[in-house]
Amino acid sequence: MSAASQQKTDYWQSHDRQHHLHPFTDHKELAEKGGSRIITRADGVYIYDSEGQEILDGMAGLWCVNLGYGRRELVDAATLQMMELPYYNNFFQCTHPPAIELSALLSELSPGNFKQVFFTGSGSEANDTQIRLIRRYWDLMDQPDKMTIIARNNAYHGSTIAGASLSGMSAMHEQMRLPVPGIVHIEQPHQFELGADLSAEEFGLRQARLLEEKILELGADKVAAFIGEPVQGAGGVIIPPDSYWPEIQRICEEYDILLVADEVITAFGRLGEWFGSTHFGIKPDLISFAKGVTSGYLPLGGALVSDRVSEVIVSKGGEFAHGFTYSGHPAACAVALASIRIMQKEHIVERVKKQTIPYFHERWVTLGEHPIVGEARSVGLMAALEIVKDKSNRERFHKDLGAGTRCRDFCVNNGLVMRAVGDTMIVSPPLVVEKHHIDELVEKAWRCLDLTAASLRTG
Repeated sequence: MSAASQQKTDYWQSHDRQHHLHPFTDHKELAEKGGSRIITRADGVYIYDSEGQEILDGMAGLWCVNLGYGRRELVDAATLQMMELPYYNNFFQCTHPPAIELSALLSELSPGNFKQVFFTGSGSEANDTQIRLIRRYWDLMDQPDKMTIIARNNAYHGSTIAGASLSGMSAMHEQMRLPVPGIVHIEQPHQFELGADLSAEEFGLRQARLLEEKILELGADKVAAFIGEPVQGAGGVIIPPDSYWPEIQRICEEYDILLVADEVITAFGRLGEWFGSTHFGIKPDLISFAKGVTSGYLPLGGALVSDRVSEVIVSKGGEFAHGFTYSGHPAACAVALASIRIMQKEHIVERVKKQTIPYFHERWVTLGEHPIVGEARSVGLMAALEIVKDKSNRERFHKDLGAGTRCRDFCVNNGLVMRAVGDTMIVSPPLVVEKHHIDELVEKAWRCLDLTAASLRTG
């Protein structure tokens, strides 16, 4: 690295420490490590830091840069829209063409009877919106006592107060005294941690039936909805057994409970379908989306609303007293339209399903042979490795050793973004990743697992 580059890095790190509070960051630890890594540019599936290091982005930014970096068409779409109409709101019986066109396109791509869309600025806001839609629906159905929403432990539904309440992350709940009233949780379908003694089918059914037990405990007349990610992303890429979602569907239908699929991560090709619900055969009443809808180039999220819910809200009248300044921002909608049209023109979802996913799974599963990997699992272009001390009994390393954090740091220092969730390592690469990129990802992951194992042996 040149002296000039080092000087710039030092400058940025100094100002970052003084002025910038980061999401989900221990700032004391960050300062002790010398400061942030400064990402200055990106191209394709690679990001580059201020020291000139090329890093394969195994997380597609934050599960979102599906088309990779540097897609000029998305930049042009934003530029043209900003020149014509940089902003106008969707309040007060007004709207604009990008929001209208995107609503229609999302309805066309959606799985099932979804003809209405409510736009937000993020996935967190989308899940806040779901709470409002759910409770408004039951109010209009003259069942105002159906208020409680059931979610899952270790799920992630956002960082707003409502989103964090839906989330099942204990650390978030402890800091903010969450969840808020009316939100309860059941156990997750994480077989590696909770069901090693059962077959996948038995475990899936057992975990799904926890929903039925909770409904009966609370009273079906009090339960409004169940929300779940088709695959739990930030919780560690928790892939439910095949028996899980059909049983969840049966229970929701039997007890007249709305089913919400949080597809902030799994929509727009991540599982080889436009929506992850299609992959699992889920028939939700509401779908949350964000991230990949714009390939991460601009913030946009929303709620897809099924006919069951939207017809009640529209036909029964009365104001739906909810919205955001940037709901359906014209430039964000224009970028989303461009992103989806690129995916359609280049047949990206079909290519991911037929070519990329099979090769990715074939290569990823080889990492399960590593001495400190207890399980290597994947679905679509999402995958996880469980780091263990003893493969035979799945014993973990002592938590104070921070095996996952060590592995994450070795990865980024060796040119790979792989995220740590405790001692689970996860990836979610851009949908445009090619076979040689997958080979590079797996080879770098193995090398960093070797480095992690060696460091754990020496303490």
